[in-house]
Amino acid sequence: MKKISILDRILLLIVGVLAAYKIVVGIEGFGTLTIVCYTIAFGVLMFAAFLFIIFGFDILDSKLVVIVAAAIPLILSLALIAEYLPSIRTVYMALAAVGLVALAITRYAAPDTVATVVLATVHGIAGLLIFSLPIIFAVQGKTPPGFALVGVGGGVMGIGGLSLVFLKLGKPILSRETIFTVLPGILLFMTVAFVAGLAMR
Repeated sequence: MKKISILDRILLLIVGVLAAYKIVVGIEGFGTLTIVCYTIAFGVLMFAAFLFIIFGFDILDSKLVVIVAAAIPLILSLALIAEYLPSIRTVYMALAAVGLVALAITRYAAPDTVATVVLATVHGIAGLLIFSLPIIFAVQGKTPPGFALVGVGGGVMGIGGLSLVFLKLGKPILSRETIFTVLPGILLFMTVAFVAGLAMR
């Protein structure tokens, strides 16, 4: 496992501070459920960043941390569905809950391959929604153009998440060293895109 560097810790500290800033400043102009989802997602992101700073990349071997981290795209995608596609909000909320339960069960009670496939499926679907919906809504004029940055952040998050998934499967897209070298930068870019996109909303 790559040792976490001073630069990595600085980048992750900025991630944590940005997430904390968004929680403190608040997210206005959305429905109650959407605000709750965004607040929880930024809270989990802040928590994850500080865990990386304290424990390094070894923390990714923790089953609980993997489950908590996977909750970020699920919660963010639920926020988008709740705000812009309210007709399917209840159905998607149920599906998100099932996905989170499946992650927890397979992470502790199934072979690693099965657990990783479930993680890839849940992360992939949620990540695709986060990537596509803000861009589609911005193109359609339902949101200001700047909101598309949330989709850009979602795309970057999806790439980072799937890189870790394929690494777990033993079929890495990039080398282990490369993935952990760029991970803090990916998290920072993703967070900046989310914060900026929501601010332009």
